[in-house]
Amino acid sequence: MEIVLALGIGALAGSGIWLILRPRTFQVIIGLSLLSYGVNLFIVAMGRLQTGTAPVLATHAAGDPAHYADPLPQALVLTAIVIGFATTALFLVVLLASRGLTGTDHVDGREPER
Repeated sequence: MEIVLALGIGALAGSGIWLILRPRTFQVIIGLSLLSYGVNLFIVAMGRLQTGTAPVLATHAAGDPAHYADPLPQALVLTAIVIGFATTALFLVVLLASRGLTGTDHVDGREPER
């Protein structure tokens, strides 16, 4: 399970960085989104990979904290997903306005030579 998660994080981060380095604005936005997904998976992985465990300790029973998942990374990732969705929507609105004003979505304002 850990190797699959590590490969997924690496693939998302690598493709996100590759798209961020592209000259088109839309590709940069998609690259930022992929990179944020990779970071979110990394944060969840830091909270221990356990399936079938309770997220918090029960109040009536004290137990070993090693048997429970850490709720903090889950809360951080949930917040990051909401903020990432909002910023992606904002970036897309700015992209559409920029394309309407300049007629292109190329970073330097010129179309690439063919």
